Amino acid sequence: MSEVLLVGTFAGGGVHRYVERQREELPDGVDTETHDMYSPRDRGGPIWLLRVALRTAFAAVAFVRRSPPDLVHVHTSHHFSFYRAAFYVLFAQYIWDRPTVLHVHGSSFDTFVEDPPALVRALQRVVFDASDAVVVLSPYWRDVVVDAGLVPESAVSVVPNAVEPEYYDPEYDADPPRIVFVSNLIERKGVAELVEALASVLDRADGTVAVDIAGDGPLRDRVEALADARESVTYHGYVSEERKRDLLNRGTVYTLPTYAEGLPIAVLEAMAGGNAVVSTDVGSIPEVIDDDRGRLVTPGDADALADALTALVSDPDRAASMGQRNRRAVVERYSWDGAVASILDVYDGCVSERCRRRERAPDSGR
Repeated sequence: MSEVLLVGTFAGGGVHRYVERQREELPDGVDTETHDMYSPRDRGGPIWLLRVALRTAFAAVAFVRRSPPDLVHVHTSHHFSFYRAAFYVLFAQYIWDRPTVLHVHGSSFDTFVEDPPALVRALQRVVFDASDAVVVLSPYWRDVVVDAGLVPESAVSVVPNAVEPEYYDPEYDADPPRIVFVSNLIERKGVAELVEALASVLDRADGTVAVDIAGDGPLRDRVEALADARESVTYHGYVSEERKRDLLNRGTVYTLPTYAEGLPIAVLEAMAGGNAVVSTDVGSIPEVIDDDRGRLVTPGDADALADALTALVSDPDRAASMGQRNRRAVVERYSWDGAVASILDVYDGCVSERCRRRERAPDSGR
């Protein structure tokens, strides 16, 4: 197996960063290329729908015209992302006859497979059956797909998201303590609750805490209003990767009050930057963040979020200890070295299982 085609979307976000890093981190002996399924950055209106349909169709046609690689690795999420990925899995498996890996990222994939309409369930089964291997982000997501009856546990590999620790150089001694939020400014990330909670934190600890917020999105105006009203809050807008790492390196507490996640790369990046983490008990986050690494609250609970943030910025030594534990956890469990080894094991197993099935095929036909 020397040629691998990574199929994903390249419109920003965690999956985009993951696929690009995966291509860079796979060893030189694996010739990797990427294919963009296309995902729009904006939304709204009939012209937008037409453009999405045309771009998605063009991406599919371009895929069909490619030379078949040795293996196809399809990254997917829930709802439209899954429907779009279905074409690539089925074409790679039944037209190209190539080993196919389905890599599930979706923040809401659990609700997507919980009790879908019959037609959607049928498509889910067909796509999972067509995949030689299924990759999920954590034991939680393994249980989701297994309990939904989509795939046997033996066919599921857990490969956590990964970051590169050497890109970060934590400071641990910010004075005053700094709360950092770097993510899309959308409803799902809990931006409304974040703004409300930060106002409360600043009322309690005025002048003894700083706040850095970076990102862009439809709720940008709420963040800008907070920054205009509070001298301790700096809104940086959309930032480069280098600037993001600088913010995380200088941070004390990273917060992500999200409503739904897989295993957020943003949290792992914050851990690599030596931050304690205040987030929510959704997806794989509770498998990463415990009481020794941060605090978890219920999504939408601005009061609990404010209490958790206040407790950590009021005790910077404890927050620094959490940040140091988080940094070690990334080095030991969530680095790209470990992820690449696991991915290569998946590829080898995928190809080996395909060979075994072919060896058995003549006997089954007699």
